[in-house]
Amino acid sequence: MTSFSLESKSDGKFERLIVVNRVSKTVKGGRRMSFAAFVVVGDGAGRIGIGHGKSNEVPAAIQKAMENARKNMVRVYLNADTIFHKTIAKFGATKVIIMPAPEGTGIIACASLRALFEVLGLKNVVAKVIGSANSINVVRAGLLALQQMKSPERIAEKRGKHIEEIIG
Repeated sequence: MTSFSLESKSDGKFERLIVVNRVSKTVKGGRRMSFAAFVVVGDGAGRIGIGHGKSNEVPAAIQKAMENARKNMVRVYLNADTIFHKTIAKFGATKVIIMPAPEGTGIIACASLRALFEVLGLKNVVAKVIGSANSINVVRAGLLALQQMKSPERIAEKRGKHIEEIIG
């Protein structure tokens, strides 16, 4: 497993390569090697997608992963440059806890979650990974946690109340 950090801006999108794995399939003549790439793509303003691609060459695997990530983009609700509240999610044996942080804190997280937060547009957040530190599972758990995020406006609207009643 090799971890890379590739960032590029194309048409307003940020792209980060999380990991490239060399995988093999055992066939009659021996082992057939190929590469699997995992990437995150975001617009820096609350939209993010994760993608997985496999091919016989690394650049082709990365390209397939980027296309897959662009297709699977979702909206995440943010509070300026941080999140609204603490959130916890689990994927496989990985548990991720994400907490809001005051202005000037920066991103305090592992490399794979840092990439996720940067392409999303978060600047002040603290995250903790418990259990398996597998990069792919960490990113998937992080995305699940971020998708649970609810703004006070959405909660007030759902309950049929004014926002002042929710915030207190």
